[in-house]
This record gives sequence, structure tokens and C-alpha cells, in this order.
Amino acid sequence: MRERRAIMSGSVFEERIGYARAVVDGDRVHVSGTTGFDYATMTISDDVVEQAEQCLRNIGAALEAAGCSFADVVRVRYLLTDRDDFEPCWPVLRRFFGEVRPAATMLVCGLADPRMKIEIEVDAARPWTPDGRDDPAAGPPAA
Repeated sequence: MRERRAIMSGSVFEERIGYARAVVDGDRVHVSGTTGFDYATMTISDDVVEQAEQCLRNIGAALEAAGCSFADVVRVRYLLTDRDDFEPCWPVLRRFFGEVRPAATMLVCGLADPRMKIEIEVDAARPWTPDGRDDPAAGPPAA
């Protein structure tokens, strides 16, 4: 049976709006649009580069909970409120995705809170074990 499970980060937005930080669906992981809020303190920097860093820390935690890492990301979407904020973020984005080279899209749009300057969303493929199982903790394959 295909696994489907929600991963929660503790963000108040997940509870208020009714979504999960990420969803594991079989061999795929879909990480929701993630902003630069530090969910432990519910604070957000005014600096777009710092927000990008925090977005990626939040995403990294969701990927880890799903049994993935940034090396497994196949698609990334960047949503920014100001197109001029994208280039200053490139060094941070390159640090996380430069070796991985996922498919990418950047959109300019409004975000839910005026303090938010960037939101990042990723899709990943869960790593496979040598025997073809996608979850090493699941035990031996059924006969």
C-alpha cells in the first residue's frame, strides 16, 4: 500500500489554514510554500536574504522528516513580492541547489503577510534502497 502522511512543522498557519508543511505520497514529497518565519519564535527578518535562508532551514527540516535531503529535490518554485529581491538571494539558493539543479520557476506575486518577501516550495523524490524499497525502516519486502 502506498504511504501517504502529513508532516507538520508547528507553524500556527498550518493549524489556522488547514494544511501540512509537507506531504509524503509514495516516493514523492511535496513541501508546501514555506516562508522565512522562524516557527519556534514566529518571527521573521526584514531582510529578503535572511528570509530565504530561513525558508530553506524550514524546508530542510520537512525534507529530513520525510527521509529526504536537498539532494532529492527535483522541483523548486520561488515566489517573491518584488522581482528585484531575487538576485540578492542567488548565492543562498546556489548553496542549497547548485549541485542538485532542480527544475525551477520564479514568480512575482502577493504573499499572505506583508512582512513576507519570499516563499519557496519544493518537490522531492524519496531515495530508493538497493532492494527497491522506498522506506528502509519498513522492513523486508512482502513475499
